[in-house]
Amino acid sequence: WDNADFSRGVGTTFYQEFLTLNTAKPPFVLDVEAKVRRYLRSSYSAAWTLKITWEKAPAYAARTDTRRTNTYQAVLTTDGFRSYILMLYQAGGMGWDYTRLPATSVLIGYT
Repeated sequence: WDNADFSRGVGTTFYQEFLTLNTAKPPFVLDVEAKVRRYLRSSYSAAWTLKITWEKAPAYAARTDTRRTNTYQAVLTTDGFRSYILMLYQAGGMGWDYTRLPATSVLIGYT
């Protein structure tokens, strides 16, 4: 989620925290738990989850192009012992023109 540039007033970032240690879990947290269980083939019950969304974020430097944007999320979750992150991207992948970015080695995901 690097190199987004909100300096031109295009796009937004917001977050939602879910404290679920001793409370009923909303559908979003149940979905996160199901994904962790499915991808890692292990039992998992979230105690805390944080969803961060970057919506219609233009690439750095926004002065060159604010029309091509990305929407993506990071979901951090923990049961108090193990922690995970889900990185979710808009359908179609990278919306930025990566040939115009300052960095030449563009990745979606992590290394």
